[in-house]
Amino acid sequence: MNWPRALATWLLIVIAESINGTVRQLFIAPTLGDLPARQVGLLIGSAIIFAISMACIRWIGARSFAEQFSVGLLWVVLIVIFEFSLGAALGNSWESMLSDYNIAEGGYMPFGLLFLLFAPALAAKARGLGQ
Repeated sequence: MNWPRALATWLLIVIAESINGTVRQLFIAPTLGDLPARQVGLLIGSAIIFAISMACIRWIGARSFAEQFSVGLLWVVLIVIFEFSLGAALGNSWESMLSDYNIAEGGYMPFGLLFLLFAPALAAKARGLGQ
């Protein structure tokens, strides 16, 4: 397995998800409202993550479920660090940042992270890779 390639793939995911979030905030949320926009964003974001995972899983070279899970775990840890670092740099409060993780208040981030965790394994299975 190639860790630098897993990291490069994560960077692609971050860029694509940043664009997804910007589009959601600028165009979808004003039209549908915040909660429906988050729901749509989760579905679109999951599709983006899956497409990038599918495109890159052979290149990453994660053959076993354990390697695929490790890649997914790396991506989850890095995305959480990225989210909180960016939020802090932009002056967002902890309450605001943590609200994305509160399912009861419409925070769908836990579902997105769960999908991200298993995306490499799902992509590998769909591509016929692994054990």
